[in-house]
Amino acid sequence: MTIRLGLVGLGKIARDQHLPAIEATEGAELVAVASRHAGLDNLPHFHDIDALLSSDVAIDAVTLCTPPQGRFAQARAALLAGKHLMLEKPPGMSVAEVDALGRLAKEKGLTIFTTWHSREAAGVEPARAFLAGKAIRSVRVEWKEDVRYWHPGQQWIWEPGGLGVFDPGINALSIVTRIMPEPMHLTEATLEFPENCASPIAADLTFSTDSGVPVTAEFDFRQTGPQTWDITVETDGGALKLSLGGSRLSIDGVERMAEEDREYRNLYARFVKLVTSGQSDLDPSPLVHVADAFLLGRRKITDPFYD
Repeated sequence: MTIRLGLVGLGKIARDQHLPAIEATEGAELVAVASRHAGLDNLPHFHDIDALLSSDVAIDAVTLCTPPQGRFAQARAALLAGKHLMLEKPPGMSVAEVDALGRLAKEKGLTIFTTWHSREAAGVEPARAFLAGKAIRSVRVEWKEDVRYWHPGQQWIWEPGGLGVFDPGINALSIVTRIMPEPMHLTEATLEFPENCASPIAADLTFSTDSGVPVTAEFDFRQTGPQTWDITVETDGGALKLSLGGSRLSIDGVERMAEEDREYRNLYARFVKLVTSGQSDLDPSPLVHVADAFLLGRRKITDPFYD
Protein backbone atom coordinates (compact mmCIF):
# COMPACT_ATOMS: atom_id res chain seq x y z
CA MET A 1 0.00 0.00 0.00
CA THR A 2 1.27 3.44 -0.95
CA ILE A 3 -0.06 6.46 0.91
CA ARG A 4 -0.78 9.36 -1.43
CA LEU A 5 0.24 12.56 0.34
CA GLY A 6 -0.84 16.15 -0.05
CA LEU A 7 1.72 18.59 1.38
CA VAL A 8 0.30 21.88 2.66
CA GLY A 9 2.90 24.62 3.09
CA LEU A 10 6.09 24.81 1.06
CA GLY A 11 8.38 26.92 3.21
CA LYS A 12 11.89 26.31 4.52
CA ILE A 13 11.10 23.28 6.70
CA ALA A 14 9.09 21.60 3.94
CA ARG A 15 11.85 22.05 1.38
CA ASP A 16 14.74 21.22 3.72
CA GLN A 17 13.21 18.22 5.47
CA HIS A 18 9.80 17.01 4.30
CA LEU A 19 10.43 16.76 0.56
CA PRO A 20 13.62 14.66 0.79
CA ALA A 21 12.13 12.54 3.58
CA ILE A 22 9.01 11.71 1.56
CA GLU A 23 11.13 10.83 -1.46
CA ALA A 24 13.21 8.46 0.68
CA THR A 25 10.23 6.75 2.38
CA GLU A 26 8.89 3.50 1.00
CA GLY A 27 5.10 3.49 1.04
CA ALA A 28 4.71 7.28 0.76
CA GLU A 29 4.21 9.29 -2.43
CA LEU A 30 3.79 13.04 -2.76
CA VAL A 31 1.00 13.69 -5.26
CA ALA A 32 0.01 17.34 -4.69
CA VAL A 33 1.08 20.58 -2.99
CA ALA A 34 -0.95 23.44 -1.55
CA SER A 35 0.89 26.72 -1.02
CA ARG A 36 0.04 30.37 -1.55
CA HIS A 37 3.46 31.27 -2.86
CA ALA A 38 5.16 28.25 -4.44
CA GLY A 39 4.71 24.98 -6.29
CA LEU A 40 6.75 22.03 -7.53
CA ASP A 41 7.40 21.01 -11.09
CA ASN A 42 5.32 18.07 -12.37
CA LEU A 43 2.92 18.10 -9.39
CA PRO A 44 -0.57 19.57 -9.11
CA HIS A 45 -0.46 22.83 -7.18
CA PHE A 46 -3.29 24.51 -5.26
CA HIS A 47 -3.57 27.86 -3.54
CA ASP A 48 -4.83 26.40 -0.26
CA ILE A 49 -5.99 23.21 1.40
CA ASP A 50 -9.65 23.78 0.55
CA ALA A 51 -8.81 23.86 -3.16
CA LEU A 52 -6.74 20.70 -2.76
CA LEU A 53 -9.45 18.83 -0.90
CA SER A 54 -12.15 19.82 -3.40
CA SER A 55 -10.04 18.84 -6.43
CA ASP A 56 -10.08 15.57 -8.32
CA VAL A 57 -6.56 14.68 -7.13
CA ALA A 58 -6.82 11.50 -5.05
CA ILE A 59 -4.98 11.75 -1.72
CA ASP A 60 -5.06 9.58 1.38
CA ALA A 61 -3.31 11.87 3.85
CA VAL A 62 -2.29 15.46 4.45
CA THR A 63 0.92 16.78 5.97
CA LEU A 64 0.61 20.29 7.38
CA CYS A 65 3.83 22.33 7.32
CA THR A 66 2.21 25.72 7.75
CA PRO A 67 2.80 28.05 10.74
CA PRO A 68 0.69 27.18 13.80
CA GLN A 69 -1.54 30.21 13.38
CA GLY A 70 -4.54 29.11 11.34
CA ARG A 71 -3.48 25.47 11.26
CA PHE A 72 -6.44 24.23 13.30
CA ALA A 73 -8.90 25.11 10.54
CA GLN A 74 -6.68 23.40 7.95
CA ALA A 75 -6.29 20.27 10.08
CA ARG A 76 -9.99 20.09 10.80
CA ALA A 77 -10.80 20.42 7.09
CA ALA A 78 -8.47 17.52 6.28
CA LEU A 79 -10.03 15.26 8.90
CA LEU A 80 -13.58 16.17 7.86
CA ALA A 81 -12.60 15.26 4.29
CA GLY A 82 -11.57 11.80 5.50
CA LYS A 83 -7.79 12.28 5.23
CA HIS A 84 -5.19 10.99 7.65
CA LEU A 85 -3.21 13.83 9.21
CA MET A 86 0.45 14.49 9.97
CA LEU A 87 1.24 17.71 11.84
CA GLU A 88 4.58 19.51 11.84
CA LYS A 89 5.52 20.71 15.31
CA PRO A 90 4.06 22.45 17.20
CA PRO A 91 0.81 20.61 16.46
CA GLY A 92 -1.32 23.68 17.23
CA MET A 93 -1.47 27.07 18.86
CA SER A 94 -3.03 25.64 22.00
CA VAL A 95 -3.48 22.39 23.89
CA ALA A 96 -7.25 22.66 23.38
CA GLU A 97 -6.80 22.71 19.60
CA VAL A 98 -4.73 19.52 19.66
CA ASP A 99 -7.24 17.83 21.95
CA ALA A 100 -10.11 18.73 19.63
CA LEU A 101 -8.26 17.36 16.60
CA GLY A 102 -7.54 14.13 18.44
CA ARG A 103 -11.22 13.67 19.27
CA LEU A 104 -12.24 14.35 15.67
CA ALA A 105 -9.67 11.91 14.28
CA LYS A 106 -10.91 9.20 16.64
CA GLU A 107 -14.52 9.91 15.71
CA LYS A 108 -13.68 9.62 11.99
CA GLY A 109 -11.48 6.55 12.40
CA LEU A 110 -8.44 8.37 11.00
CA THR A 111 -4.77 8.50 11.91
CA ILE A 112 -3.43 11.68 13.49
CA PHE A 113 0.29 12.02 14.08
CA THR A 114 1.64 14.92 16.16
CA THR A 115 5.28 14.81 15.13
CA TRP A 116 8.18 15.70 17.37
CA HIS A 117 11.12 15.35 15.01
CA SER A 118 13.83 15.71 17.67
CA ARG A 119 12.62 12.51 19.33
CA GLU A 120 13.81 10.71 16.20
CA ALA A 121 17.43 11.84 16.69
CA ALA A 122 19.78 8.87 16.92
CA GLY A 123 20.73 9.26 20.57
CA VAL A 124 17.26 9.68 22.04
CA GLU A 125 16.16 6.05 22.43
CA PRO A 126 19.60 4.88 23.68
CA ALA A 127 19.47 7.73 26.21
CA ARG A 128 16.00 6.64 27.32
CA ALA A 129 17.25 3.07 27.77
CA PHE A 130 20.31 4.24 29.75
CA LEU A 131 18.20 6.35 32.13
CA ALA A 132 15.67 3.60 32.86
CA GLY A 133 16.31 2.40 36.38
CA LYS A 134 18.97 5.03 37.12
CA ALA A 135 18.71 7.47 40.02
CA ILE A 136 18.61 10.83 38.27
CA ARG A 137 20.12 13.73 40.21
CA SER A 138 19.62 16.65 37.82
CA VAL A 139 18.86 17.61 34.23
CA ARG A 140 20.24 20.66 32.44
CA VAL A 141 19.11 21.83 28.99
CA GLU A 142 20.89 24.45 26.87
CA TRP A 143 19.13 25.16 23.58
CA LYS A 144 20.51 28.29 21.93
CA GLU A 145 20.46 29.20 18.25
CA ASP A 146 20.41 32.06 15.76
CA VAL A 147 16.85 32.95 14.76
CA ARG A 148 18.08 34.98 11.78
CA TYR A 149 19.66 31.85 10.31
CA TRP A 150 16.91 29.35 11.05
CA HIS A 151 13.88 31.60 10.54
CA PRO A 152 14.92 34.36 8.15
CA GLY A 153 12.13 36.86 7.57
CA GLN A 154 9.52 34.66 9.26
CA GLN A 155 7.50 37.27 11.10
CA TRP A 156 4.85 34.75 12.16
CA ILE A 157 7.20 33.33 14.80
CA TRP A 158 7.00 36.63 16.75
CA GLU A 159 3.22 36.88 16.62
CA PRO A 160 0.77 35.38 19.17
CA GLY A 161 0.80 31.62 18.68
CA GLY A 162 4.18 31.67 16.94
CA LEU A 163 5.99 30.59 20.14
CA GLY A 164 9.14 32.65 19.59
CA VAL A 165 12.12 30.88 21.18
CA PHE A 166 9.83 28.00 22.13
CA ASP A 167 9.70 26.99 18.47
CA PRO A 168 13.15 25.42 18.88
CA GLY A 169 12.81 25.06 22.65
CA ILE A 170 9.89 22.70 22.24
CA ASN A 171 12.29 20.33 20.46
CA ALA A 172 14.32 20.08 23.65
CA LEU A 173 11.17 19.53 25.69
CA SER A 174 10.08 16.78 23.30
CA ILE A 175 13.35 14.94 23.99
CA VAL A 176 13.26 15.44 27.75
CA THR A 177 9.66 14.21 28.01
CA ARG A 178 10.67 11.13 26.02
CA ILE A 179 13.82 10.13 27.89
CA MET A 180 12.81 10.91 31.46
CA PRO A 181 11.48 7.92 33.43
CA GLU A 182 8.94 10.08 35.29
CA PRO A 183 6.81 13.16 34.51
CA MET A 184 7.86 16.69 35.35
CA HIS A 185 6.05 19.96 35.91
CA LEU A 186 7.08 23.59 35.60
CA THR A 187 7.71 25.48 38.85
CA GLU A 188 9.23 28.77 37.66
CA ALA A 189 9.95 30.63 34.42
CA THR A 190 11.31 33.93 33.15
CA LEU A 191 10.49 34.90 29.57
CA GLU A 192 12.30 37.70 27.74
CA PHE A 193 10.15 39.55 25.22
CA PRO A 194 11.60 42.05 22.75
CA GLU A 195 9.63 45.26 23.27
CA ASN A 196 8.25 45.03 19.71
CA CYS A 197 7.32 41.30 19.73
CA ALA A 198 4.46 39.23 21.14
CA SER A 199 6.58 36.10 21.63
CA PRO A 200 9.75 35.61 23.70
CA ILE A 201 13.30 35.63 22.39
CA ALA A 202 14.72 33.83 25.45
CA ALA A 203 13.46 31.77 28.39
CA ASP A 204 14.79 30.30 31.63
CA LEU A 205 12.71 27.43 32.98
CA THR A 206 12.78 25.39 36.18
CA PHE A 207 10.93 22.08 36.48
CA SER A 208 10.63 19.38 39.09
CA THR A 209 9.83 15.73 38.57
CA ASP A 210 7.28 13.90 40.71
CA SER A 211 10.14 12.72 42.94
CA GLY A 212 11.77 16.17 43.13
CA VAL A 213 14.57 15.92 40.55
CA PRO A 214 15.54 19.45 39.41
CA VAL A 215 15.33 20.15 35.68
CA THR A 216 16.51 23.48 34.25
CA ALA A 217 16.34 24.78 30.69
CA GLU A 218 17.85 27.81 28.99
CA PHE A 219 16.48 28.78 25.59
CA ASP A 220 17.88 31.68 23.57
CA PHE A 221 17.27 32.82 19.99
CA ARG A 222 20.22 35.26 19.94
CA GLN A 223 23.20 32.91 19.74
CA THR A 224 25.51 33.44 16.78
CA GLY A 225 28.43 31.26 15.74
CA PRO A 226 28.28 27.61 16.86
CA GLN A 227 24.79 26.57 17.91
CA THR A 228 24.03 24.81 21.20
CA TRP A 229 21.50 21.99 21.51
CA ASP A 230 22.59 20.05 24.61
CA ILE A 231 20.88 18.03 27.32
CA THR A 232 22.95 16.81 30.30
CA VAL A 233 21.61 14.31 32.84
CA GLU A 234 23.53 13.54 36.03
CA THR A 235 22.80 10.06 37.40
CA ASP A 236 24.18 7.55 39.88
CA GLY A 237 25.52 5.66 36.85
CA GLY A 238 27.34 8.54 35.20
CA ALA A 239 26.67 11.76 33.32
CA LEU A 240 24.74 11.41 30.09
CA LYS A 241 24.96 14.11 27.44
CA LEU A 242 22.93 14.48 24.27
CA SER A 243 24.40 17.09 21.95
CA LEU A 244 23.73 18.48 18.48
CA GLY A 245 20.02 18.07 19.05
CA GLY A 246 20.28 14.45 20.15
CA SER A 247 22.38 13.10 17.29
CA ARG A 248 25.41 12.56 19.56
CA LEU A 249 25.39 10.66 22.85
CA SER A 250 28.18 10.52 25.41
CA ILE A 251 28.53 9.00 28.87
CA ASP A 252 31.04 10.56 31.26
CA GLY A 253 32.61 12.42 28.34
CA VAL A 254 33.06 9.32 26.18
CA GLU A 255 31.15 9.47 22.90
CA ARG A 256 28.94 6.43 22.43
CA MET A 257 27.02 7.43 19.32
CA ALA A 258 27.20 9.97 16.49
CA GLU A 259 24.92 9.53 13.49
CA GLU A 260 23.63 11.62 10.61
CA ASP A 261 20.24 13.29 10.64
CA ARG A 262 17.44 10.83 9.83
CA GLU A 263 14.74 12.49 11.92
CA TYR A 264 12.19 13.26 9.21
CA ARG A 265 12.76 10.01 7.34
CA ASN A 266 11.97 8.21 10.59
CA LEU A 267 8.83 10.33 11.03
CA TYR A 268 7.47 9.44 7.62
CA ALA A 269 8.28 5.76 8.06
CA ARG A 270 6.34 5.86 11.33
CA PHE A 271 3.44 7.71 9.69
CA VAL A 272 3.17 4.98 7.05
CA LYS A 273 3.08 2.33 9.80
CA LEU A 274 0.46 4.23 11.79
CA VAL A 275 -1.83 4.65 8.80
CA THR A 276 -1.51 1.06 7.62
CA SER A 277 -2.18 -0.25 11.13
CA GLY A 278 -5.06 2.14 11.84
CA GLN A 279 -3.34 3.79 14.81
CA SER A 280 -2.58 7.34 15.96
CA ASP A 281 0.24 9.00 17.88
CA LEU A 282 -0.89 12.14 19.67
CA ASP A 283 1.31 13.39 22.51
CA PRO A 284 0.72 17.01 23.57
CA SER A 285 3.13 16.96 26.54
CA PRO A 286 5.85 19.24 25.05
CA LEU A 287 3.16 21.80 24.15
CA VAL A 288 1.68 21.53 27.65
CA HIS A 289 5.03 22.61 29.14
CA VAL A 290 5.22 25.57 26.74
CA ALA A 291 1.68 26.58 27.67
CA ASP A 292 2.62 26.39 31.36
CA ALA A 293 5.63 28.62 30.71
CA PHE A 294 3.39 31.30 29.25
CA LEU A 295 0.96 30.81 32.15
CA LEU A 296 3.54 30.92 34.98
CA GLY A 297 6.41 32.88 33.47
CA ARG A 298 7.55 36.26 34.67
CA ARG A 299 7.70 38.69 31.75
CA LYS A 300 10.93 40.62 31.14
CA ILE A 301 11.10 43.24 28.40
CA THR A 302 14.33 43.44 26.42
CA ASP A 303 15.71 45.26 23.36
CA PRO A 304 13.54 45.31 20.20
CA PHE A 305 14.23 42.66 17.58
CA TYR A 306 14.64 43.43 13.88
CA ASP A 307 15.28 40.75 11.28
